[in-house]
Amino acid sequence: MFDLNGKTALITGGGRGLGLEMAMALAKAGAWTVINGRNKQSLEETRERLARDAVAIGIAPGDITQDAGAILAEATGKTGQLDILIHAVGERDRRGTEAMEPAEFAQLLNTDLTAAYAVARAALPLLKRSAAGRLIFVTSIAAFAARAGDPAYTAAKGGLSALTRSLAVELGADNLTVNAIAPGWFATETNAHLAADPALQAFIEVRIPLKRWGRPEEIAPAAVFLASPAASFVNGITLTVDGGMTVQM
Repeated sequence: MFDLNGKTALITGGGRGLGLEMAMALAKAGAWTVINGRNKQSLEETRERLARDAVAIGIAPGDITQDAGAILAEATGKTGQLDILIHAVGERDRRGTEAMEPAEFAQLLNTDLTAAYAVARAALPLLKRSAAGRLIFVTSIAAFAARAGDPAYTAAKGGLSALTRSLAVELGADNLTVNAIAPGWFATETNAHLAADPALQAFIEVRIPLKRWGRPEEIAPAAVFLASPAASFVNGITLTVDGGMTVQM
């Protein structure tokens, strides 16, 4: 039910953090997995490091918000197909409403929401040709739980979850499922300084029922599940992986 042999997957933003964890998991489940990111040298170094651990992946460097067509062509060059697309690209600007100009707000929405739509649209011809296409967006618990001083990111991720539902309804007839993953607080490289902060740890112990940060590898099973035959009748959901943070009052 979780076998991905014979599948081709592309993970945008897959060069590090949660995107890389998902990419490694899909590769270990049997998919030919290609990671995308802007830094070609970093992607090559990641590919070489994983090869030493007997994990084979491909790379498709480039800015997915501008070069989606070329990146998709590179990603599918080996197999001529695309069965799974996980879009994990995103940026954050933690400024409140009075500090953020409308043009800056629009720019973040363009990066985190409009670009996701553009990438999905570009990939549709390939995904529709798959016997069981999977489109998976990486959103955030910010899609349905807000923090002060974070309006643009919250709006973008809320829109991404809404886009997930809309595309799931539109594309289901093509045997293409569309779902999202909403990570909570994960101790990635980017968040390492926060995870080491004792004051913030006290907050985590109060707000997260499991009383700890998520380990990056704990996002991977959600991706494998949604990409696999096990999720063949799962469509239009946002799967939250947050240790229970958003369900606790």
